[in-house]
Amino acid sequence: MAKNRLSKILARAGVASRRKCEDLIFAGRISVNGTIIKEPQFQVDLKKDHVCFDEKHISDFEKKVYYILNKPKGYVCSHDKERHKNLIVDLFPTKERLFTVGRLDKDTTGLLIVTNDGRLSYKVSHPKFEIEKEYLVKTDREITANDLKRIASGMTIEGTFVKPLAVSKVRKGTVKITVKEGKKHEVRLLIAQTGSEVVELTRIRIGNLRLGNQLLGSYKAISLEEIELSISQK
Repeated sequence: MAKNRLSKILARAGVASRRKCEDLIFAGRISVNGTIIKEPQFQVDLKKDHVCFDEKHISDFEKKVYYILNKPKGYVCSHDKERHKNLIVDLFPTKERLFTVGRLDKDTTGLLIVTNDGRLSYKVSHPKFEIEKEYLVKTDREITANDLKRIASGMTIEGTFVKPLAVSKVRKGTVKITVKEGKKHEVRLLIAQTGSEVVELTRIRIGNLRLGNQLLGSYKAISLEEIELSISQK
């Protein structure tokens, strides 16, 4: 195998997304042949070099796995066991080092892709690919026509103006919101503009990948081909 960037090698091995792997390198958590390397562009050949993440050896030939999870409330998209009690990865009795593709906050439920394939994580999560995400939102009061207009008009979050692709009322206090930017707490902030509070927030779709009737807290294996086909369709 020819030499490649350290960050690319780590992502290919399923450690995390390319961007997250760069953060791990900068944090001094990656070593090559016993030496801490803090340069993502450092060239590595896994046939000759011994690469470790937190002192655990990295295999470039780890089997890639893909799961669809109906995330339950109270679970966190993190690997930090010291800070958080309930981690998403704890729901999976598997040896692979899994991570979530993007994030849902602790109180949000619904569709989440879990994998060890860093390249897929980048493709689904990065804003430049404009993958649609659809959410079902239950609020503490009835959403009026004016509320819908206000949500649909968008707002500035973290210095960027964001506007939902679609907003529709499902029933008295429930709306569907489709976004593509993926800013932190975007849907909750859009709802807050109306003076309403979010009672339940569930992601029901990523691209054309849908949660369907999958039970809360359950997961199922899915192929890379199924995911790529779903997220490539507008």
